[in-house]
Amino acid sequence: MDPQLGKKSLSRLTFQPSIYDLFSKPSLSELCQSEREAYQLIVDFMEPGEMSQLDKLNFLNAVEILSNVVRDQANGNMNNYYPKTLLAKKIQTFIMEEPTEILDSNVRPPFHLCQKLDLVNVSITSIFSLPLIMPSLDRKESASLYLQTSQALDDMLQALVMEERSPNMIILQKFVEIILPWLMLSDKVQEQIRALSTISRLLRFICNFSELSHMVSFSIIGRLIGTFSIFCMNPSQEISVGALEALYYLFTILVLQRSVRPKTATILKDLQKHFRGNWMANMQNLTLFFRKYLTPVERADVIMVAMEAMNSGDMNNVIAASEMLNMILKYPLTEVAKVPEIIQLIYYYVDSVTEEVAQDVIKKVFQLLVQSHTDEVILTLFKIEDRSLRGTHRSWEILASFPKSYQVIMEYLLQRLISPQTPKDQETGHETELSTSIVTRAIHELLLVPSQRSEVQTVFASLFVALLFQISFLVTNRSTLGQDKPHETECVNLVSSSVKALKTLLRSSGYLDHMSYIQTLRGWELLVNPERHYYGVTMLARSLVIKNCWHNRPVFRFLIRTLEDPACVNHFTALVFLTELFHCPDVAGAVDEASTKVLADCFKCEEPATEHLFLQISETFTKHKNTMKHFHILQPYVLSCCYSSSSEVVMETFLTLQRILKDLTWHYSSSFIVELTFTLAHFFEEESEQLRLIVFEIYGSILTKISRMNLVFPMRHQILNFIVLLVSHLKDVNAEVVEVCRRALYKLATIMGWFKLKVVFAKKDVFTILGTLLQQERSRAVWFLKQSVALFKSPQGPIRQVAVWFAGQIIRILNRAEREETEEEYIAFRCMQKDPDPIVSCLTLQTFHILEAKETATPAKTPSSCLCMRRFRRKDG
Repeated sequence: MDPQLGKKSLSRLTFQPSIYDLFSKPSLSELCQSEREAYQLIVDFMEPGEMSQLDKLNFLNAVEILSNVVRDQANGNMNNYYPKTLLAKKIQTFIMEEPTEILDSNVRPPFHLCQKLDLVNVSITSIFSLPLIMPSLDRKESASLYLQTSQALDDMLQALVMEERSPNMIILQKFVEIILPWLMLSDKVQEQIRALSTISRLLRFICNFSELSHMVSFSIIGRLIGTFSIFCMNPSQEISVGALEALYYLFTILVLQRSVRPKTATILKDLQKHFRGNWMANMQNLTLFFRKYLTPVERADVIMVAMEAMNSGDMNNVIAASEMLNMILKYPLTEVAKVPEIIQLIYYYVDSVTEEVAQDVIKKVFQLLVQSHTDEVILTLFKIEDRSLRGTHRSWEILASFPKSYQVIMEYLLQRLISPQTPKDQETGHETELSTSIVTRAIHELLLVPSQRSEVQTVFASLFVALLFQISFLVTNRSTLGQDKPHETECVNLVSSSVKALKTLLRSSGYLDHMSYIQTLRGWELLVNPERHYYGVTMLARSLVIKNCWHNRPVFRFLIRTLEDPACVNHFTALVFLTELFHCPDVAGAVDEASTKVLADCFKCEEPATEHLFLQISETFTKHKNTMKHFHILQPYVLSCCYSSSSEVVMETFLTLQRILKDLTWHYSSSFIVELTFTLAHFFEEESEQLRLIVFEIYGSILTKISRMNLVFPMRHQILNFIVLLVSHLKDVNAEVVEVCRRALYKLATIMGWFKLKVVFAKKDVFTILGTLLQQERSRAVWFLKQSVALFKSPQGPIRQVAVWFAGQIIRILNRAEREETEEEYIAFRCMQKDPDPIVSCLTLQTFHILEAKETATPAKTPSSCLCMRRFRRKDG
């Protein structure tokens, strides 16, 4: 501080003995000797004149002793002993006389913060509580004295707030907190004006300094901005102007301390331009500073001050606070701290604030907090609910009463349920993060709110699936998740709360019949049983199908979207549910090419459990005309299951194909039938009699779907390629296979137009049939030979016997060209001499003897035959 400024201030202070004479002499009877001495010392030193450093210290010590006396009295007041105003002036004089360049006296050190606060408190009380003093001719002396006293107070506050060469903002805050109640709590206009004026002048003083001590600790900024903004709209012109000035100086301090230096001058110029402007201009400044210059904590303080004002009962404050918050909330709400405190205010004020405008503002604040700080809002509601005595679920009913808040929170919780945090995310330990158990509990609480049944319908499908997935994950991974007792207990509790939420979802959506049906099937028990869990999932899906749930189609669509995500850990649960859900006609009608491709992609894995589900779904696809249109997408995957590494899957695949084929027609499924026929070629010689029988039955069913009119080339070729196979298996060890082959041959003769062979196929033995077939279809002899050789590897001896016999019959009649074409088949035939079945080896040897005899009997003029046989022998050797 400038020493010259201090001297000028001192020149304005005069202490006239006549002033003290105006006051009556106090009673000192209750004081002890030291206290009376202190009082007398004060009186003596109040006389004008120079004082030494020792005198000053003695005076300050005397003031402290007398202050302690006053503090200990029930209704103590310093004015009872000596006017506080005069004491303040005297102490101010001491302070002003102290050098600011160096600290070389003992006057300041004893003047600790508590002493400063006591002094300020005493001074403020004595000055602010004075009656209204209006300037007039007859009261000129009183008004002049008041102005001097007020000026002295300002000078004292400015002096006390200084620390070395810059203001101490911690001390400033303490002073402001002493003054502020006179503005907020007083019902006298003059006291409010004095409080505003004093704070305003103190802030103006602070604006003179570019550097401030402990600015970071000046935590009252948000409260001051909120308070001043509200009082800017006060009906009293003087209060309104005073609040506007205080707000302007506070904004100036923020600009000086927090703006980017090159822009500071421009910002201050713009701020000055709007100073004393209309209300809207200053509110725009408020909005700017709220978003740009305030910290999250300070923004929260502004909001909380406004909400306190809206609950004050003062209509002027209610309207002013509502308009102020409305202006701030026109823009997206930036980061705000103290969310729990704000939510608690909303919770306790929502019923007591009756003004419609204020209610709308409160709802808007709540909605914005829900959108930007959802986790904290939910956690706070739970804390309020846990300690509230206002009734169960009260906090959630309040939440549901705010427009869009219910939907925003429900969708947020749903997303957290669908995409939960990873364990690493949950290890941060932040109280503002929602655990899975809290998310589930919050969902359950929201579902219990009766007024939001229509909102539940919009999220039913996604919420149903999300809860089901959570239950499934917890139940199927319980052994992993609950490796120790605490985690196991937590896991069990979470399963229980998830099932409870799922039941409440069904109940709140009106599906009481579904609940009863699931209960009858013991679906809930199965669902939480690790060993029967997936059967429980099936029962849950079956209830939706049988009871014709309205949400079946939305559930189907959500499951398909889930399956599109390769990172989803609940693919199997989704497929189990879909397997049953496809029986719903409404769902089957919603299937399209895209959803079918998603399903097909899920079955690229070769896990037996997944393959079983896929086969069930594939079969269901053939039961509805819409899904049948997309069955071709699944065809390759169905046929690939024939080659599964699991024998159970292979058997299940052919059983499924057998059932599927009954519902297929050649007209709509010719490509699949042809492809299936080619696949069957690899399984006619299966050792398993049951599987072999099914394969032949499938082939027989295929032949029943074909006529001469639709016998396309690939199918015609394959039918002819299987004819020797069918005839040979008339010797199958399984009598049922024999019967199936007999009927298939009869149908084959009809398809091919072999009317003469129909009778032979129906009644004659194998050898007669083969002989007749070779005689009628001599041109296909080589083809028949190749088919016979393919049967040489049959595990059944009787089949190999027939194949070798027929091969021998064919070889005997082959001409030279045909024999050259069948050299490999001849070598294979030769090898059959070593077959373990003696009948097979004997037939082979017999054939070669016949060929050799035939060669010997052939005339020499036909050397071509001999050359051919010699070539065969050389190859044999």
